[in-house]
Amino acid sequence: MNVLLVDDDLVDRKHIQRTLKRGSADIIVVEAENVDLGLEQLKQNKFDVVLCDFNMPRKTGMDMINALKVSNESESKLGTPIIIISTSEDDALAVQCLEAGAQDFLTKTDITGFRLRRAIASAKTRFKLEERLVKSHQKIQVLAEQDGLTKLANRHMFDIQLEQSLNDLKRNKDRVALILLDLDHFKDVNDNYGHDVGDELLQRVVNRIKGCLRGSVVFARLGGDEFAIILPQLESVHIADKVGGRILKVLEKPFLIKGVMVSIGASIGIAFCPDNAKNRTEIFKFADIAMYKAKALGRNQIAFFEDDMQKQFLSRIEAETRLRKAIKAKSFELHYQPVFNGDNLNEIGYEALIRWVADDNPMRPDEFIPIAEETRLINELGQWIIDQAIHQLSLWNNAKVESDHSKSRKMAINLSPVQLSDINLSCFIKECLDKYNVSAENIEFELTETALLDVSEQTVQVIESISALGCKIALDDFGTGYSSISHLHQFPIDTVKIDKSLMPTGTDKEKNYKLVRGLVAMANSLELNIVAEGVETLEQVEMCQKLNIQCLQGFFLSKPLSVSHIDDMRRALTKRKTINIKD
Repeated sequence: MNVLLVDDDLVDRKHIQRTLKRGSADIIVVEAENVDLGLEQLKQNKFDVVLCDFNMPRKTGMDMINALKVSNESESKLGTPIIIISTSEDDALAVQCLEAGAQDFLTKTDITGFRLRRAIASAKTRFKLEERLVKSHQKIQVLAEQDGLTKLANRHMFDIQLEQSLNDLKRNKDRVALILLDLDHFKDVNDNYGHDVGDELLQRVVNRIKGCLRGSVVFARLGGDEFAIILPQLESVHIADKVGGRILKVLEKPFLIKGVMVSIGASIGIAFCPDNAKNRTEIFKFADIAMYKAKALGRNQIAFFEDDMQKQFLSRIEAETRLRKAIKAKSFELHYQPVFNGDNLNEIGYEALIRWVADDNPMRPDEFIPIAEETRLINELGQWIIDQAIHQLSLWNNAKVESDHSKSRKMAINLSPVQLSDINLSCFIKECLDKYNVSAENIEFELTETALLDVSEQTVQVIESISALGCKIALDDFGTGYSSISHLHQFPIDTVKIDKSLMPTGTDKEKNYKLVRGLVAMANSLELNIVAEGVETLEQVEMCQKLNIQCLQGFFLSKPLSVSHIDDMRRALTKRKTINIKD
């Protein structure tokens, strides 16, 4: 038997060691002068029992008890029964030590070989009984809080967690979402394939749904094929419908179970607190109502308790479906808004702008672009825009107006923040430039300030790789964001586009003029090209010319035009110049 003796008194240690060995030769005693050294010994060696003096400098026997208790709870190898020995005969101290976790308490005056060996045997026995009791309690706790089949939180634990989430909600201004989920026609799976297939299907469904969840989310099985998800501290209700959408998406693929291909959908109901409910009972009831609404609407879909939210969600899903179909059917075309030279008002380039056509009810760009970004369809749509715009520029530059000796036109193309996460974007641009034999210096990619907020290292690499091709980078909406100026230093910006909201008009005319003048002076000092957007009056044209702004763009000069319209204008210009030459 291995015994660790922790005592700062050398005489006491020798006495106790002799007493122990007198009755048994197979006892090995390792000594430590203080608690810290004793804990080091416990880390390095395994002991059957610890004998520890209570009164020691710096750390006492109580510190050793607490250290062993923590280690016992974590099931580390420090877990060892402990007997406290002391010169004190205070019964209150003995009770305090026993309540703290010691297995026995002996006074040094009462130590004999027999009593010491019996105390050690009793301590080891008590320690084993305590271990069994703790393990039994842990098993009971698991059974009380965990679903046996899926290992998720059960209904009891779910109720506790939901109550806690709602209590936390009172201390901040966020919201809690409760998602109830019921598998569609799950009973048919059990009836047709047996409960063993049904049970494995539940486990596999749970594993897929876990992949849709992030952060401090509670996922519980309430019973049968009904599940619940608690989303705490939400800033937006749309996060909940995104989670629901991801769940429906991952369940689309069938499950191959025991040689059987099983398809399953889900009806999802969502309610919010405090938007819909004030307490645990209400939010559960409302989410349940929403779930049955989803079933009534045809199953395998999401329903919100609140009608307005339901309408918004259905509208959003319809819009996404229409967008996917439109991209597949190529129901888009590009219009081009001309850009003019600030001095002579000659046309020098275009900005490509996407339009939804070939539809009875087309959406505006400000309606479908955010959906495309959220679903990442913008990557596919964006590549189409880049290809079409570069191709069109090549056609125009290769068919210059007769007697037009100006430089090749330039093309500005807008990039979404989502596109900047595509590490292969610059390679695609290079392929388009090569395919249509267009010089990179004639292509300018416009980035909004939003695209440059919270950029990753990869985003910076994408922007720099586009610039390295020789393409120009423009900062759109310049002058409206608080960090626009810092972006001029961080990124390879060639052009700034002064936002149309800054164009002098109305009562703020003089103030805006001074602001634009200051922005122009700063941009000129940095040797940046300047484009004034939103030029809508002759007065604004004259102001821009007075400030020597290089490029102008706006409805006063030209609205966005279709390719056919621009081609007609170019042919008309050719005809006029031909007549002038003959004259």
